[in-house]
Amino acid sequence: MNWIPYCLVERNRLVKPPAAGGKGRALRRSALGFALAAIGLTLSGAAPSAGAAEPVKIKLATLAPTGSSFFKSLQNLREAWKKASNGSVDVIIYGDGKLGGETDTVGLMGVNSIQAAMLTVVGLGEIEPGVEGLQSIPMGFRDLDAVDYVGQKLQPLLEAKLLKKGFVVLFWSDAGWVRFFSKQPVTTPEDLKKLKLFAWAGNADTLSLYKSAGFNPVPLETADIVPGLQTGLIEAVPTPPVFALATQIDTRAPYMLELNWGPLVGAVVIRKPAWDRIPEAIRTELLKSAAVVGGEIKAAGRKESDDAVKAMEKRGLKVTPVPAELAETWRKAAEAVYPQIRGKIIPVDIYDQAMALIKEYDAAHPAPGK
Repeated sequence: MNWIPYCLVERNRLVKPPAAGGKGRALRRSALGFALAAIGLTLSGAAPSAGAAEPVKIKLATLAPTGSSFFKSLQNLREAWKKASNGSVDVIIYGDGKLGGETDTVGLMGVNSIQAAMLTVVGLGEIEPGVEGLQSIPMGFRDLDAVDYVGQKLQPLLEAKLLKKGFVVLFWSDAGWVRFFSKQPVTTPEDLKKLKLFAWAGNADTLSLYKSAGFNPVPLETADIVPGLQTGLIEAVPTPPVFALATQIDTRAPYMLELNWGPLVGAVVIRKPAWDRIPEAIRTELLKSAAVVGGEIKAAGRKESDDAVKAMEKRGLKVTPVPAELAETWRKAAEAVYPQIRGKIIPVDIYDQAMALIKEYDAAHPAPGK
C-alpha cells in the first residue's frame, strides 16, 4: 500500500501467497470468500476432454465497472487477441471487482485461479514494492508529462523486477490525479489536519506516515468510506474524481481541493506460466495490441477525470482552486515526509532513481516564471 490511498472498491483482504513476492505486509484473510472464489474459478477452468483443441484461456480480473471505458478497452484487447491468434487465445474478463479487491486478485493469481489482472499500484505493490516509485511521491510530479517521463525511464526496470516475481507486464497506464474530497472546505494542509482522514486499514506504514505529518488518519476498509462520511467517522477522502463520481463520494463530501496530489498509476499483468503457454510466434503481436489498449485507457482516464469534475459540479460539488503560492505550501508539507517514504514505502534504489528523474525533468522543463 502507499502514501496515496486510492479509493477503489477494495474488499476483504487476504494474506499474500508466497508466489506473489512483495513486502510481506500483514493483511487480513477472508478465507471462506477466497476459497469459494478459487474453487469456482478452478472448476470453470477444468481440463477439457482428451483430444479437444481448446484455446489458451486467460482469466483477467479488474475493479473497472462493466459499463466503463476501462472495461470496454479490455474487451477491445480480448477481441484483438482473438483475431491475432486466430481464436487460439481466449481472454475472459471479470469486472466490477466481482472477485474481490486488488489484494484478493493478487492472491487468486498466486494460486493460478486467474491468470491476469488490471491493477493499480495498490495491487502491484503487493507483488513488487518498487512500483510505488511511479506514484507514491506526493506533490513530486509537476504535471502528467512528468509522470510519463519518470514512467518511461523506470518501467523497464520494474518490468524486469515483476518478471522475476513471475509476472509479465502487458501495458502501463494511469487515470490522472488524486484529489482531496471533504465535508467542509479545505485550503491548506492545516485545514486537512483538522479533519478525520480516510486511510486504509491494516497498513501500519501509511498510518505512521500520516500521523508523523500531523494528519488524523482513520483506518477503514474502502467499503466503509461512504457510510463513514455519512456518520462523521471520516471527513475527508483522497481519491481520483472519476471514482468519486462513480461511488457518489461527492454527495457526502461536496468540497474538492483542485490539487495535483499524485497520479493514479496501474498496469495489466499476466502470470508468466500463462504467458508462456501462448505460442511464441504471436506474443509480439499480442503485446502490440496491449500497448494500443493501454494508450486508450490512459487517454480516457485522464479525460474522464476532468469530465467527472464537471459532472459533479452540476450536482453541487464546490471546487477550491489552488494558486501557485498555496501549491508551494502543500509541496513543502509533502516534502517533509519524503525521508520516511524513502526506504519505508518505496525501496531506496527506486526512490533515488525516481527523484533524480523528477529533477531531470524539471530542469529540462522549467515552470513559467522560473
